[in-house]
Amino acid sequence: MMRTSSNRTMFRKSGLLAVLLGTLLLTAACTDNKTDNNPNVNEELEITANPSATPTDQPIPKETNLETELQFVPAFGKTEFQEPVGLLHADDGSGRLFIVEKPGIISILSNISDKATKGVFLDIRDKVNDQGTEQGLLGLAFHPDYEKNGYLYVNYTTTNSTIIERYTTDSKNRDTVISSSGQIVLEFNQPYANHNGGELAFDQSGYLLIATGDGGSGGDPKGNGQNLKTLLGKILRIDINRTSGDKSYAIPSDNPFTGNDKGYREEIYAYGLRNPWRFSIDPETGLLWAADVGQNEVEEINLIEKGRNYGWNRMEGSDCFRSEDCDKSGLTLPVWEYRPLEGNGASVTGGYVYRGQNIPSLRGSYVFTDFIDGRIWALHYDGTNPTKAELLPITMPNITSFGRDEQGELYICLYDGQIMRLEEAKT
Repeated sequence: MMRTSSNRTMFRKSGLLAVLLGTLLLTAACTDNKTDNNPNVNEELEITANPSATPTDQPIPKETNLETELQFVPAFGKTEFQEPVGLLHADDGSGRLFIVEKPGIISILSNISDKATKGVFLDIRDKVNDQGTEQGLLGLAFHPDYEKNGYLYVNYTTTNSTIIERYTTDSKNRDTVISSSGQIVLEFNQPYANHNGGELAFDQSGYLLIATGDGGSGGDPKGNGQNLKTLLGKILRIDINRTSGDKSYAIPSDNPFTGNDKGYREEIYAYGLRNPWRFSIDPETGLLWAADVGQNEVEEINLIEKGRNYGWNRMEGSDCFRSEDCDKSGLTLPVWEYRPLEGNGASVTGGYVYRGQNIPSLRGSYVFTDFIDGRIWALHYDGTNPTKAELLPITMPNITSFGRDEQGELYICLYDGQIMRLEEAKT
């Protein structure tokens, strides 16, 4: 069913807080004129939905069974950042953490304690356009052989495009990047300012994964989610260790559309996504978890698999979105979904499967949150039994992103500049 837009933004609040958060990124829906002219080009691809990925439409639990009390504590003393939207490590054994700041800076913490030493790792504010609420420096990934080659990759927006660019760390000072070393790997146009995705990560085969939104506006008016001839509304997968033709990358031989003769983009790994805001790979299982921000009614968690169609904009979660095209055949539905609390909006922020040691009760659970109301869940999934999401006994609004250190412990980035660590409460 076509819905009238609620003009809901990803970070919507009421009253004074709405004014304070008016410049936030990750807008879930702008004014939706519902001018769909969907060029549905995937009619020949039939994919059976994953039987273990059962969508859940049960009431959100009001209580938690988790006996452990949790708390957020300031991670680095009084160190603050400017609109932090990501935290990660280089997996190089150094213990350093890297903070992605939306205006175009990557900060480095070489001493992750209450007396952290903060420095500038990379500053590309002269290239980044962060004027739109969802524009800016949005993603960072370190090459699997980073210790040897010093390569890192960033995802940022310009006025009307997304750019994936490679940089090289200074071999004489591993705490800084050579600012002149930037080489564009991939660039594609963005028709609107919102829905830019932004996540980057390397999979277990060493290929670079890239999350793209549907191009923006509301309701996916250009039909990008279901259009296999565009890179928008997808998870992309490319080989950055090889080149092909005039491209500075190659297509993995096992990508689902490699060698097709229909004009489908061979970079596509999965499609039918609206605005995947944060995905992550569980290092123990290899599962790829992605949170996809909904239009008005449903926020969803997906397990991303090669070649699958996740439904947008035919579906919003397990709901029909377009009444004239509501055939669920060939679609993979969410492993979990939830609906906004009445009158409060909603916007899912994807997290990580917890593999740390400090909170045993969370180990193996996928932890994610809602930006608006601050609810946090631990999702339990074993591929066989029905998925269960447990509401944790802690809330924190305004989480733009989760992060993890080399030990697998979880952090949160708050839009106001703070970074906090999740711990068991001291008794």
